[in-house]
Amino acid sequence: MSATGGFWPGEAPAAEKEDAENEDAENGEGWPEPHEKEPEAESVLGETAVAEAAETEPAPEAAEEAEEAEEAEIAPAGHVPGELDIPDDVAVLEGSPSGADRTVGVVVSRFNGEISNKLLESALEALAAAGVSEERITVMPVPGAFELPFGAMALAKTRRYSCVVALGCVVRGETAHFDYVAGEAASGLQLAGLETGVPVAFGVLTVDTAEQAQDRLDKGAEAARAALEMADLFAQVREQAKSG
Repeated sequence: MSATGGFWPGEAPAAEKEDAENEDAENGEGWPEPHEKEPEAESVLGETAVAEAAETEPAPEAAEEAEEAEEAEIAPAGHVPGELDIPDDVAVLEGSPSGADRTVGVVVSRFNGEISNKLLESALEALAAAGVSEERITVMPVPGAFELPFGAMALAKTRRYSCVVALGCVVRGETAHFDYVAGEAASGLQLAGLETGVPVAFGVLTVDTAEQAQDRLDKGAEAARAALEMADLFAQVREQAKSG
């Protein structure tokens, strides 16, 4: 065909080329052999993945430090261990959780009685271990945690008790009731101690679930020991004031 027909010499018409390519495709011709280039691609990708893994994978020491940091972040909050470092030439007044000659009042909430009863048991065991005799312990049950400050104030005002231990449990519910009761119980018990000068220990659990309360039943014993320690400390302060 001549060039005047719209085609260059030696070049097949576009339509004919397309038909030929389609025919080759149907016959399996004109395509690369299966997996002709894939091994090379896989090799490149494999090397890249290994290189990336080597770059992103932390060293054993770094991985261990990261794990420890993560555990520290999710660890439950609590008391930090350690002792006070007080210079030797400074006068120190420090109480001892001794029950010798101590008279203790215990006010306990009947609400959530299963928990409160175990807190009371824990506190009584701690008082006995500290040397407080049973005849020197008075237990005053009250309806709930909100009434604990009233009971503590009444006991403290008699001046018959060296200290008062308040025990109870408030479990968070679906309303704001928890916040009011827990907050008023804490501030009221503190006020009872401030107004009377008698130490009042806070042994009231404020938890989200009953299961959390079960894990904290030793708070009764902690409150009892804290009350005895503060009672001894207050006695030392009074003696120091008398001696001038």
